[in-house]
Amino acid sequence: MTWLRALGLIVRSGLTIERTRLEPLVALRAAAGVATVIGLALWLVSPAYAASAAFGAFSAGTATFQRSWRPRKVLALAAGAGLALSTFLGYLAGAHPVSFLLLLAVWSFGAGMAWAAGSTSGIVAATTIGIMLVTITLPTTVVQALEHAAVIAFGGVVQATLILLFPIRRWGAHRDALACALAAVADYARRLRDDPVAPFAPEPMMTARDAAAVTPWQARRRPAALHGPRGLAERIRPVLASLADPRVGAPAEGPERDRARELLKAAGEVLDAAAHSIRRGTPVRAPSEAMEALRSGEEVLRGPARLAAVRLFDLLREVVETADSGDTHAANAPALVRPTMFRMVPVVLRAMRRELTWDSTVLRHAVRLAGVACLGYLLGNALPLGHGYWVPITSVMVLRPDFHQTYSRAVARFSGTLVGVGLATGVVQLAHPGAYLSGGLAVLSAGLMYLLMRTGYAVSQSFAAAYVVFLLGMGGEEWHQTVRDRVLLTLLGGALAMLAYVVFPAWETPRLLDRLADWLAANGRYAAAVVDSYADPGGGHRAEVRQALLAARKKEAVWDEAFERAKQEPVKHRGLTRSAAQDAYEALKSMGRAAMLLEAHLPGPGVRPVPEAARFAAALRADTARAARDVRERRAPGWERVAAALDAWEGADDGDDPVVRRGAELLLGALEELAAALGTTPLERDVESVREARESRQERPAPEEEAADAADAAEEQELRRGRGDGSAPPPKDVG
Repeated sequence: MTWLRALGLIVRSGLTIERTRLEPLVALRAAAGVATVIGLALWLVSPAYAASAAFGAFSAGTATFQRSWRPRKVLALAAGAGLALSTFLGYLAGAHPVSFLLLLAVWSFGAGMAWAAGSTSGIVAATTIGIMLVTITLPTTVVQALEHAAVIAFGGVVQATLILLFPIRRWGAHRDALACALAAVADYARRLRDDPVAPFAPEPMMTARDAAAVTPWQARRRPAALHGPRGLAERIRPVLASLADPRVGAPAEGPERDRARELLKAAGEVLDAAAHSIRRGTPVRAPSEAMEALRSGEEVLRGPARLAAVRLFDLLREVVETADSGDTHAANAPALVRPTMFRMVPVVLRAMRRELTWDSTVLRHAVRLAGVACLGYLLGNALPLGHGYWVPITSVMVLRPDFHQTYSRAVARFSGTLVGVGLATGVVQLAHPGAYLSGGLAVLSAGLMYLLMRTGYAVSQSFAAAYVVFLLGMGGEEWHQTVRDRVLLTLLGGALAMLAYVVFPAWETPRLLDRLADWLAANGRYAAAVVDSYADPGGGHRAEVRQALLAARKKEAVWDEAFERAKQEPVKHRGLTRSAAQDAYEALKSMGRAAMLLEAHLPGPGVRPVPEAARFAAALRADTARAARDVRERRAPGWERVAAALDAWEGADDGDDPVVRRGAELLLGALEELAAALGTTPLERDVESVREARESRQERPAPEEEAADAADAAEEQELRRGRGDGSAPPPKDVG
């Protein structure tokens, strides 16, 4: 992508209003916290203290809107404490410019490294830099600095107290995450009716798993309906895929395919009903027709498809029972444990230590943030405009670890600031408000900012800018010193942040091959663990399969995020074209899908083992591990061991394992598609040999027709084996 096109997309993204679900009651509660703090401080102390307290209440309220599974009151308290500490330290060092600059650099670097613990930590940490820069101009003694720090912390306490007294949608975020996961599986079932190999995005399941991790205190108070359905949804997805896929499930045409479509439709309706029940906290109203169709769905189906239908009905019935009462075995499963806030400290420190590598996006962001904060502070003080802290404040609030968000936020912040400051200035010039009226206007601006936070960054920033203008006016700032200067300094701060990313970037595009290699290696371990389960049915491989699946899903999500970022960056990859990256993505998705189809029919104890599966799994592990190294080093991957193991399997095949044998073929086919995708790029070192091999393949007569006929014959033979006596073992859940 060229720079001109990238900047055009950024401008549209930063100025676009996103229509999403508003939370008026939550916004009203947060605005009430700001109003309470401002009112008490104006009544009991002074407008200057009211401004400091309002900064704390405003930032603490903003923190509660961030994406987090922690209780909102904990976020408010943590944000208030961090703001108070940065305020006090900033004042202690503020009398000496050199010491303050050193403190600013260290604090900004730490705030940038906080992104290692997640986006919420990074955003909240960035606000502490801003409050450090603002409040050093207010106190005059150490005692006053302590007082200002205390009232800022008091703002966080007020927000936490209001959350405790007026809870809105208890466990609402957790309910939404679980409901979205069930709804995603329901949508997947409906798409499988028309596209038997439809893809499934892993994000809803990953989000639901994050939401399911709770602290011991939360585990004792979590609603029963939030215990079990996530694990059930995890097991339903491969069963749906195995039922729909004509290679291992219902045939592509005929009565069995029609019945499979009916079952997929019914499954979608039941899952939607369960999702609505969990989101609203109401009893499940599953359609009776859908449940009846699922109950009798296996009558027409045969072989693996019939077994999948039976398993699907059992799992969906358990979903309904769990969502209704939570009184099931799945609901009583051990909870995923999340560390408490204090025990998170060593976890965060370890995460930061892992990011201390020069190739780390987080480390580069931390260095960039520290440099921009210090340079902005020096520029702001050197310019004869006054209020020079707006330069570093804008820079640190705009900067993000990736290119697109940094540039879009810079454009949106400047445009929002221009509108907000202009509107606030007009109101001030017309009304000449006093301290109390300025405080009321600040509360109104804060409430509108909270309400519109999720509709677009530019819109929310216009009200945030107006809030600061009213608040500083209440604190005694002169209007002609805060309006024009802030617009100019905000523009300078945004430009500085944008320039910093160009000078010291953290492009995702050059890392695409590493991300692809990581995903390939994780997929190989997952597929090998699944195939190994057929070689040793009673060996207890289910935990290994589960861990490998989670690791592969995480690497896939990392690739997805990196690829989306790379498509928005104005740089190109020298060894991987856009089309080749897309083809490689499709090949690895096919590989993961083949492993998932095998996972749906994992054998239980007592089932006859398949010795050939062990040899194939070992070859798969070895080849994918080697191929991952080859991809990183820009060499084309090869699958000699996997192909040899599959050939040996053909000679030893006795017809008792049609599902796993067919799954192994699908895995090799996906790997060959990956090699073909990467073979069209400059990844190859021996380009001439690749060109000759491709030309020789093109000279063969009708290779596509021959391959299709062979695949159809093999599929028909395996389906006849699956229909033979129907004595295949029933599928087991993954656990």
